[in-house]
Amino acid sequence: MCGSQVSQTLEYLLGGACTAPSACFVLDAPRLRDNAAILAEVQKRSGARILLALKGFAAWACFPLLSRAVGTGPLWGTCASSVDEARLGREEFGGEVHAFAAAWDREEVEALLGLADHIVFNSLPQWRLFRPRVEAHNQAVAAGRAQRQVSCGLRLNPEHSEGATAIYNPCSPGSRLGIRPHQMEADGLEGISGLHFHTLCEQGADALARTLDAVEARFGTFLPGCQWINMGGGHHITKSGYDLDLLCDCLTRWRQRYQARIYLEPGEAVALNAGWLVATVLDVVMADVPVAILDVSAACHMPDVLEMPYRPEVFYSGPAGVERAGDAGTGWTCRLAGKSCLAGDVIGEYAFAGPLVPGQRLVFGDMAIYSMVKTTTFNGLRLPSIGICDADGGAISFRLLRQFGYEDFRNRLS
Repeated sequence: MCGSQVSQTLEYLLGGACTAPSACFVLDAPRLRDNAAILAEVQKRSGARILLALKGFAAWACFPLLSRAVGTGPLWGTCASSVDEARLGREEFGGEVHAFAAAWDREEVEALLGLADHIVFNSLPQWRLFRPRVEAHNQAVAAGRAQRQVSCGLRLNPEHSEGATAIYNPCSPGSRLGIRPHQMEADGLEGISGLHFHTLCEQGADALARTLDAVEARFGTFLPGCQWINMGGGHHITKSGYDLDLLCDCLTRWRQRYQARIYLEPGEAVALNAGWLVATVLDVVMADVPVAILDVSAACHMPDVLEMPYRPEVFYSGPAGVERAGDAGTGWTCRLAGKSCLAGDVIGEYAFAGPLVPGQRLVFGDMAIYSMVKTTTFNGLRLPSIGICDADGGAISFRLLRQFGYEDFRNRLS
């Protein structure tokens, strides 16, 4: 577990006084504040600016805990992968809005010119296509006919892989992401203010240090002219044991060496271990092992369980209070599965102190990041409700933020 406050939240979620419905994503405000404090320390020590990657966490009810623009948090803004994410960042988070996608169309760029501070292009042809429109916009700003200047950048592919899972490795062979060293052209950078690269996925500062060496080796001649350098996401900054000293040394060295503003855009580090998914056992059926069918679905509500794949932690109320489910074979073992018709809607096999029974509540850990933004209504399954837990005078309180119904399913299809 992640400290006494999180343990208190778990006790609440698994206790008789809990008012959170099932299924429900529950945001953990104390843990979000803890993560924000670590990120604030990094910014203070290094002079870098940290943005929230909305692709990983976009629960906007929590933005006042994270944003220096609309609340008490330390973060400078957001990075977006689409026009809608950019709009959410502009309207709800405030501060800077940075946007990158593998490709933009004309309508998207037109919309981004009214929303973004930075637009990053994935290729030189895309930059050449949209450069005249960006320059016309910036001229309109200078003449007082538009609101904000837009700074443009290019994404680099340093051909240096750190990720172990191919689907999440932006520098894997054949990747469509970023400009490779042999594709760079010195005259193609005219009008470009900064460079962006991203190689990490839930990794440490040592992986970033190796990435920086690779970027300098392959793109070193282009770095001195940068006004800003964006080192992307995947930095596991708030994970226990992360080397903050090495991170701050890397960021400070590059800021001083290139006289450029340094950006990081983590998603998972902002909301790591800051959310739960409350579930209930609906039935236990016998296969080769007992199978507990839940009111949540891996396919619909935790898709990374199937995509990565990964094994989420599971907590329950046992003889010793709040307990963590163990590995298969270390106790009464069953398979946890979702209620969709997908045969492979299976979360994994876990061991408990005793047999699970219908009506029993389980809580999945670290469910704020990626799971919430990837949910679907496949099979017509309703999305989990959304709520938030906070500490009020030492006691945990719950507030329901959103429930979903038939109209949410119906309206997204036609």
